[in-house]
Amino acid sequence: MTTITRRNLLIGGLGGTTALTLGATLLSFGQGAQAQELTVDDVLFDPANPVLGNPDGDVTIVEFFDYQCPYCKANHKDLTEAVAADGNVRLVMKDWPIFGAPSIRASQLVLGAASAGEYEKAHDAIMTTDGRLTEDDINAALKKAGLDPEELDAAYRAERSKWDGLMARSSSQATQLGLQGTPAFIIGSTIYPGAMDRAALDEAIAASRA
Repeated sequence: MTTITRRNLLIGGLGGTTALTLGATLLSFGQGAQAQELTVDDVLFDPANPVLGNPDGDVTIVEFFDYQCPYCKANHKDLTEAVAADGNVRLVMKDWPIFGAPSIRASQLVLGAASAGEYEKAHDAIMTTDGRLTEDDINAALKKAGLDPEELDAAYRAERSKWDGLMARSSSQATQLGLQGTPAFIIGSTIYPGAMDRAALDEAIAASRA
């Protein structure tokens, strides 16, 4: 397993998952005259990105995810439980809506919920749905959680440049890091492509502090 420095990102092995350090990846991407430098802070600390868990935590977990990704949804319980049990992890969810229009719509409404101070509730509502989504499915899940999709849409549109910019940056970062799909995690300074169960998450958190 490799680790990340401020200028590069690595992938290493943990629990059977191939992991890559963030520093090495960023360094390899930043070569050439036309290269656009991507820093570790760009990935882990985008000021527009909502933060779950402990905002002041000593370990950051980033997940690139899609609201229609079955593996992301299956991973959601283990991830949230690991973060809650640790108590000192900041969790950053990076919308990477690669499964089409419903994924984009879900991301828009949940980010709109962030403007209204209801990000975690909206995020959990969509992550606990089953299978592929329609707009009706998304609206029904949000309503079941006590949220008004029309109000969330209005909140998203009021800050559309902020939220669209965030999603564009997240997508660009995923491409620059060479991610192949969702979910993909960065824990501390290490990239872990693919789903991670509770044991793997706990091990990765501990490794980031070692």
